[in-house]
Amino acid sequence: MANFVQIDETKLPQTKGKRTNGMRFYEVDGQAYPSVTTVLNARPKPGLVAWRKNVGEEAAKWEMGRAARRGSATHTLIENYLKGEPASTRDVLPLGMFRIMKPYLDQVENIHCLETILVSKELTLAGQVDCIAEYNGKLSVIDFKTANKERNDAWNKSYYMQCTAYAHMYEEIFGQKIEQIVIIMGGEDGSSKVFVKETKDYVDDLKEEIKYFYDKYNSENAEAAAS
Repeated sequence: MANFVQIDETKLPQTKGKRTNGMRFYEVDGQAYPSVTTVLNARPKPGLVAWRKNVGEEAAKWEMGRAARRGSATHTLIENYLKGEPASTRDVLPLGMFRIMKPYLDQVENIHCLETILVSKELTLAGQVDCIAEYNGKLSVIDFKTANKERNDAWNKSYYMQCTAYAHMYEEIFGQKIEQIVIIMGGEDGSSKVFVKETKDYVDDLKEEIKYFYDKYNSENAEAAAS
């Protein structure tokens, strides 16, 4: 069980996400903020489109659902572990992935946020961060990811932008600097790895994705209103 740091929870947004037309928004002080993942998924991904076409739509939906359930169950096991609670599932695959990630989880200490909703009025984004805690002594945004096989670092850019957004949100709300972003990754092939990055390397890319989302969203809304 990791130690938890008491934060001023009155500063956190009192909101829950709501899905609208396949996108998730959080309402804060009368304004709807898109989730980080909604923003980062706005741009077409040719590789994903090609994969869906190659395997077929039904098979793609099944695999994406399976991966989502695997990830959710593994996240819950990680949360159980960090809170010192008993494991909430006996499913073999999530338990196996949790166990290979455990050596990295044991380096997480002094947790500030765990599955906590954050918002940035400056970036006009919101979202639920996996964890903000010290990792090897440095205050970090920590994200827990699962995959079918070991991932190349070049494939993780969207993860780094996602964590950069959460870092900005936390700093904006609490005025405390995030020192690094950390991705703890477990693969079905038995691989486990940690990726450590700095937010400064992804701020410009994140802002570009935010602009792309709002340009697209406003254009689509204008077209819908005109029709």
